[in-house]
Amino acid sequence: MMKKLQSITDKLYSITAIGLLVILWQAVSLAQLVPSFMLPSPVEVVRAFLRDLPLLMMHARVTLFEAFLGLMLGIVLGFVIALLMDLLRGLRKALYPLLVVTQTVPTVAIAPLLVLWFGYGIFPKVVLIVLTTFFPIAIGLFDGFQSVDPDAVNLMRSMGASRMQIFRHIKLPGATNSFFAALKISASYSIVGAVISEWLGGFTGLGVYMTRVIKSYSYDKMFAVIFLISGISLVLMALVKFLHRRMTPWDQPEADSNES
Repeated sequence: MMKKLQSITDKLYSITAIGLLVILWQAVSLAQLVPSFMLPSPVEVVRAFLRDLPLLMMHARVTLFEAFLGLMLGIVLGFVIALLMDLLRGLRKALYPLLVVTQTVPTVAIAPLLVLWFGYGIFPKVVLIVLTTFFPIAIGLFDGFQSVDPDAVNLMRSMGASRMQIFRHIKLPGATNSFFAALKISASYSIVGAVISEWLGGFTGLGVYMTRVIKSYSYDKMFAVIFLISGISLVLMALVKFLHRRMTPWDQPEADSNES
């Protein structure tokens, strides 16, 4: 009961902080401390969102499809890389530094090259999302594989278990929490990667919508699409958290105590 009250209190703090920020924003707009064409009020942003809601939903469907496809492929690629690094020590020493180096290259710098090589279709966008999302998955899973209890692994070996049996019964369940923690990051990255790829080439998507409203100086619509992208990212992270709880009920004592 106490944990449930603490959770509600934490949410109230967050809601209150957001509410105060919106009120301050509205007050600044009403006082005209910043020109309205540069900083539209929250009311104007909501109106712009409602006016363009059908168009935003159409673009959002395209962005979500690209993000989902890229995220699924990124999960597969990250899992394969983590598995290979866990199994092969030499490959681990060769791959790990390369993985780190790939993340030092700005996404905005890669996107134009992908558009140049593969055109304006969906393929370069998915490739960019995969490059953005696979790294947290690979590192999270690899760290999870490496952090399992060595005594449990030695016990399995003493009982004659194969490497696949050890992986299936010890390492894979032990890396579940690390995987879902990484998946939260990759899920939000997938949306950002999709939008960035649409900035530099495409015909539909929230990134295309953003470039159009920027060129027309419609900053109320710009804020509306920014909040929509943030909302989608938060929903995806909440969905990952829900899946985590559903798939690992044995590891959710806090949730169980709240329900009781």
